[in-house]
Amino acid sequence: MNRIRSIFMGTPSPPAHVHHEYTPLHDPETPVFEGPHRMTNTSTILGGILDDDEADELELGPAHEAPFSWVEYLIFGLVGVAMLWAWNMFLASAPYFALRLADSPGIRTVSQSAIISVSTITNLIAMAVLMNIQASASYPYRINVALLTNIGVFALLTLSTFVWTDSASPESYFAFLLVAVAATAWATGLIQNGAFAFAASFGRPEYVQAIMTGQGLAGVLPPITQMVSVVLVPPPASASKGEDGGTPSSDAGTTAFIYFLAAVLVSLAALICFQPLVARHNRLVEARIGDAMAESFHSVEDAERASRKVVGVLTLWHKLHWLSAAVFGCFAVAMFFPVFTARIVSVSTRAAANAVTGAAAGAGGTSGSGLLADPAFFIPLGFFFWNLGDFVGRISSSFPFLSLRHRPPLLLLAAFLRLGFLPLYVLCNVDGKGAVVESDWFYLLLVQLPYGLTNGWLASSCMMASGEWVDENESEAAGAFMGFALVAGLTAGSLASFSVAG
Repeated sequence: MNRIRSIFMGTPSPPAHVHHEYTPLHDPETPVFEGPHRMTNTSTILGGILDDDEADELELGPAHEAPFSWVEYLIFGLVGVAMLWAWNMFLASAPYFALRLADSPGIRTVSQSAIISVSTITNLIAMAVLMNIQASASYPYRINVALLTNIGVFALLTLSTFVWTDSASPESYFAFLLVAVAATAWATGLIQNGAFAFAASFGRPEYVQAIMTGQGLAGVLPPITQMVSVVLVPPPASASKGEDGGTPSSDAGTTAFIYFLAAVLVSLAALICFQPLVARHNRLVEARIGDAMAESFHSVEDAERASRKVVGVLTLWHKLHWLSAAVFGCFAVAMFFPVFTARIVSVSTRAAANAVTGAAAGAGGTSGSGLLADPAFFIPLGFFFWNLGDFVGRISSSFPFLSLRHRPPLLLLAAFLRLGFLPLYVLCNVDGKGAVVESDWFYLLLVQLPYGLTNGWLASSCMMASGEWVDENESEAAGAFMGFALVAGLTAGSLASFSVAG
């Protein structure tokens, strides 16, 4: 009985033969944004990241822990935005891809499934390969290469919206699109592996939470853009038929141009802002390894790699099995939401046919409820509420009174309890066939919002907790391992979600 209680009430001191299993190395009760060496004034923060001399004056906390900096926090947040911006842009540009592939109905039908499959599988392979390359790993290099790759790929996609529109066949454009998806997915694997490991090396769980929050923000912005475009430029009734000399295609191309250009700018901004963070990291490494060791190598990065401890996957699993399983389950369950969200329309939409096409006789496909009855507006609204909950949940994980980081088994339990949200979707207006609960606000506020909220809180809690259950010199490997578990959950969930796609 005591052993069962210990699982849910905290981890007691382990016996000698498993002394290192789930023994937190940091006090989990310490408030995330409080405590010694956690806050500095604005001038110290700016100097700590941008000025070498002032940075040297900063005092390190226990075990050379970096003082908390809001500037560094925001930069990690921007890296998190760039990390998932590519994925969200491909999802947001689905109507444009459908128009480019309209002459080949077979390809158009499988295009979204192909994009999701290529993206998740490539991302998983990248994470698996990178996780096993620890000794020679340069995490800043991986992040820089990923951002440069995204800039190049999305620059090509931006050009393709106006220079490669008439000459390209659906087959050739689809091949180009899948290559672009694979390249950005590999870049996402690089930046996920690099960013989580790099953030963990600072010894600040807040910075891991910043990355998770940035990812949540990347999910909120695209549906807002879609809804604003519907409000400002309502599609004509003939848009779905491509009448009036191809104007709908031009409008979709303009929207895609904006999406892809935004992806270039976000990646470029992250690349520029990330460079001072690398310099700050190098100074921390010098303080940790000592001047004598640093001087014996050509660079601080070489010295860091020489002092890095290579940690086996089984060792990491032994210490992080609860947390890695929890983050895997969290994202596996989460991947059902895009499938349902794309199929659910407002209860005020008149008929199933109108729910899919958004066109109804004499009224543009809407009843008296206006925008809510238009699937072009309502479906992005559903994505917005889920992602808003996810964003708020990621932020809330930083509050100590909402933390379960010291009780990993409860986090795993919470991950699979979230399966209870899936039956609630059946109560909503799936495919316009009618809803058991005749309320759009039931769907938006009681299904989407809490589903996303629990996802953000749970995912961020798991990622932040990983550094507390490993030794200090294992934190980078632990961050990469948790990133792999996250991507594995996304892949498993995306494949499982096809079971409800029809």
